[in-house]
Amino acid sequence: MFGDQVIGKAAFLDAIDVRFALDLFDRGGPVIVLLFALSIITLTVALMKFWQFTRLGVGRGDKADTALTMWIGGRRDEAYTTIRGEDNPCALVLAHGMRGIAAGADEQIIRDDVERVALAELSKLRSYMRVIEATVQLAPLLGLFGTVIGMISSFQALQTLQKAGAGPDPAVLAGGIWVALLTTAVGLAIAIPAAFVSYWLDGRIEREKEHMEGALTSLFTQRVTEAERPVLKDISDKEMTHAAE
Repeated sequence: MFGDQVIGKAAFLDAIDVRFALDLFDRGGPVIVLLFALSIITLTVALMKFWQFTRLGVGRGDKADTALTMWIGGRRDEAYTTIRGEDNPCALVLAHGMRGIAAGADEQIIRDDVERVALAELSKLRSYMRVIEATVQLAPLLGLFGTVIGMISSFQALQTLQKAGAGPDPAVLAGGIWVALLTTAVGLAIAIPAAFVSYWLDGRIEREKEHMEGALTSLFTQRVTEAERPVLKDISDKEMTHAAE
C-alpha cells in the first residue's frame, strides 16, 4: 500500500516535470531549444574532460616528484622505472627527458624535443575547451536574443489590441515580458556554471604546465642551488685572509 503511494507520487512528479519542460519549450520558442541543446553539448564535454583529467592524473604529480628525487640522488634506473609507462603528462614528459640524458644527447636537443612533447600533452588537455568557453559567451547572447524577440512579440500583440479598438491590457504586456525574460534567465543559468567549469579546468591545466616546467628545469639543473655547501663561510674566510694580507 505504502509502496504504491510512493510510486504514484513519483509518477505524478515526473509528469509535472515533463509538463513544465514542454511548457518551457513552448513559451521560450526555438531559442530555448537551442539553449537546451547547447547545455547538453557543454555538459557532455565537461564530463568528458573530468574523466580525462582523472584518468591522466592531472594535478597528481607524486610519482614524477619521487622519480625526480631519485634521479638527482643518483638512482637513475630506479627513477626511470618509476615513471615509465605513466599517463600523467608531467611524468611522461619527465621520462622523455630522462631517456634523452641517458642516451647522451646534446642538452639543447633534449630540451627542444622535450618541449615538443610537453606542448603535445598540453594540447591534449586543452582539447574541446573551446566548446565550454564558447558556451560561456554564446548562452547569454542567445538568451538576450530570445528576450528581444519576445519583447517585439509583446509590443506587436499590444498594438494589435489597440487597432482592434480594445484598450491596452497590462496583463498581456506583463505576460509577454515574462516569457521574453525567460530566455535570458535560462541563458545565464547555463553560462554561469559553464564559466566556473572553464575556469577550474584552465586552472588545472596551468598548474600542470607549471609542474612540467619545474620538473624539467630540476632535471637539467640537478637542483644545484639546493645543495647545502658552506658558501658563505668560504667567502668570509677569503675576505678575512685578504684583509690580513
